[in-house]
Amino acid sequence: MKIAIGADHAGVELKDHLREALRRDGHEVVDVGTDNRESTDYPDYARAVSESVAGGTAERGILVCSTGVGMSIAANKVEGIRAALAVQPEQVRLTRAHNNANVLTLGANFTESKAAEEMVGVFLNTAFDGGRHARRVEKIHQMEKSGSR
Repeated sequence: MKIAIGADHAGVELKDHLREALRRDGHEVVDVGTDNRESTDYPDYARAVSESVAGGTAERGILVCSTGVGMSIAANKVEGIRAALAVQPEQVRLTRAHNNANVLTLGANFTESKAAEEMVGVFLNTAFDGGRHARRVEKIHQMEKSGSR
């Protein structure tokens, strides 16, 4: 699977760890940065990953900042993105199965690397259930298209 990954300065170490784990697992990874702990602006990376996913150049996206919340907020501003903050594996499974989440956000200050790897594995290996959930995801899409406020 082709995965876009990005992080701000607070998430760079966890991002780098996940990038290497994903590559070891045979995934193609597009790393949009950042590459060091010098202060950066998380919306820049959220936009790069989200536009890659929404545009079809990556199948899924992973974003890391200190809490995961800022990345989630920013990523969800891109039409077609359904970004979800990862806290535990079952939550990740449900957000893939029910919400068809296509971007996973992680909080580096609250997520150990082993737990992050587990949640990313669930994110990549859980299919969307469709059915009644597809109707709900379509309603979200219609909200985006109509410019709902």
